Amino acid sequence: MLDGTNVFLIGLMGAGKTTVGRLLAPRLGYTFVDTDALVEKATGKSVAALFAEVGEAEFRHLESQVLAETAAFMRLVAATGGGVVLSPLNWSHLRHGIVIWLDAPVELLCRRLAHDTHRPLLQGADRQITLSRLLAERQNLYAQADLRLTISTVDTPESLCERAIAALQTRLEPGRLRQLPP
Repeated sequence: MLDGTNVFLIGLMGAGKTTVGRLLAPRLGYTFVDTDALVEKATGKSVAALFAEVGEAEFRHLESQVLAETAAFMRLVAATGGGVVLSPLNWSHLRHGIVIWLDAPVELLCRRLAHDTHRPLLQGADRQITLSRLLAERQNLYAQADLRLTISTVDTPESLCERAIAALQTRLEPGRLRQLPP
């Protein structure tokens, strides 16, 4: 259906990029990768440890390197870190694929992340305020995505996967469509 074009999932932390990506990849006949997990594998350190040891700027540099390497492959669904959209260089890599924004309301993200202790940007902060600020800072960047899936409280990972496939099929030229197996 996509002729090998990569699919990049963007959005705030907790939006479900990794969960949806893991479901979407096999449906497309693709391989799934999580750029945060690739950074962790390359460095041998968690994202939280990297933020603490080298700071956000150096983490973003590593994230950009991993994204550049990822974009060089084909037939991938990539869940990206929430801040990947902050770099114009990253957008040059994202534009080699189809970018899907998983847009979840802050209240839903707060519920999903209520017990998460691994997100560096949420440590010691009011989650509602932090997530609202991050969304305000990044919303115009996320809006540059090719497709936007607005998430509600009734959506499941499976329903989001189905919506992503439908959106991809609608976005592509009718002559290029190939029916995907259920």
